[in-house]
Amino acid sequence: MSAWPRPTTADIGLRAFAPSLARLFDEATLGMQNILISDQSALESDGLIRHSAQWNASLSTEKHDSEMLLVHWLEEVLYRAEVHRQWCVSCNVMIREKDGTLQAEGSVSWVNADDILQEVEIKAVTTHELQVFEVEQGKTAVSPWEEVPDFEGPGWVADVVFDI
Repeated sequence: MSAWPRPTTADIGLRAFAPSLARLFDEATLGMQNILISDQSALESDGLIRHSAQWNASLSTEKHDSEMLLVHWLEEVLYRAEVHRQWCVSCNVMIREKDGTLQAEGSVSWVNADDILQEVEIKAVTTHELQVFEVEQGKTAVSPWEEVPDFEGPGWVADVVFDI
């Protein structure tokens, strides 16, 4: 996994790295799920029955913004767990522009959320300190946090803060 919890003043933050923007959505999703799930459930989730589905998040291309699309995507993942009891265990997200919208389309593998013990509840995905940016070949995204490594490009970085 290429996502690390990072310190914030009151909430929980996450920094994710990936070689592409689409893969960054995957890593941020799994990083968020890893924050939520208990260690015991994380170990036991491999033995649970998995289901497949397509989940989508979109926004108007007038707001063509990968940062806000990431927020919408992560909110969709939280919504699916809370309302439909579908806990995402893996995903493969594609990002595309279609019919005037920017879309994240994810092929998701999920388990019954009732079989997962959560240690933390995320109330919201915030825009506080939200960043999604590309790191060019030969450049380094230096981490301001001791707990999170630096990232050498090429690739993408996301910083997300969750309200708990």
